[in-house]
Amino acid sequence: LQDLTGDGGVRKEQLRPGTGQPVPPSASVAVKYSGYLGNWNKLFCSNGNSKYPRLMKLGRDITLWGLEIGLLSMTKGEAALFVFTPEYAYGQRGCPPSIPPNTTVLFKVEVLDFIDSEECDAFFELTYEQQDRLPLEKVLKVAATEREFGNYFFYKQRFKIAKDRYKRALSILGRSSSSKAEQSQIDASKLLLFLNLSLTYLKLERADRALKYGELALEMDQENAKALFRCGQACLYMREYSKSRDFLARAQCIQPFNRDINNELKKLARYYKEYMEVEKEMCCQMFDPLNS
Repeated sequence: LQDLTGDGGVRKEQLRPGTGQPVPPSASVAVKYSGYLGNWNKLFCSNGNSKYPRLMKLGRDITLWGLEIGLLSMTKGEAALFVFTPEYAYGQRGCPPSIPPNTTVLFKVEVLDFIDSEECDAFFELTYEQQDRLPLEKVLKVAATEREFGNYFFYKQRFKIAKDRYKRALSILGRSSSSKAEQSQIDASKLLLFLNLSLTYLKLERADRALKYGELALEMDQENAKALFRCGQACLYMREYSKSRDFLARAQCIQPFNRDINNELKKLARYYKEYMEVEKEMCCQMFDPLNS
């Protein structure tokens, strides 16, 4: 086994290599883990049944010293076995009743994903005045990291958290720009966030908010097919069929072979036909007494 600490306190056996750079000390990490006593025959903790393991912040959410040391040696996608002596695990007292005193524990760990949040952590510790004096490059990087967090939670179907991270990113892009070039960079970041928020609100079944952010995106780029598509989807959800058709038709003109846009237009036609049939039936029921 690889000795990570030099004293045998944390030993590692790699089961599967990962890719990219090792997990940085400031990262938030999504891992699958199982902890064992004895010779891998007594499971005492695991999150293996969790479909979407939560992101854990190194130095804050992970209390096992050996596990943190082990994670810092791993890359994305890597799986490994670890042996932690009591000094790097639960110490002389253990953790009754599951873990006896002075117990060496075994862990199987897989790194699913991680996001380095060092610059974000430092940024949000500053005052608003200090944040406003930072170079635009740093601000854009923080916004991009917050968007990355939002994307992570979106793909894990945790849409409310994703929405909050997107809005947090948007909140730091309200600074005044000193040039057209800077404003162009800020607007490009905002556009991505508007599109993300529009889609996220659709997932949350808040079509009115989805439409709002889609229209904000269109204010920046009138020919943005994604923004037009999101607005069309939102209007269809709200049964505003005419507005939906206008948005989707404009999107189709820009991307005539886009399958999603064309399918949404077919859905619109079907929904509108059903709506008209219901309206016709209601009218017939209203006038039947007069005819008789």
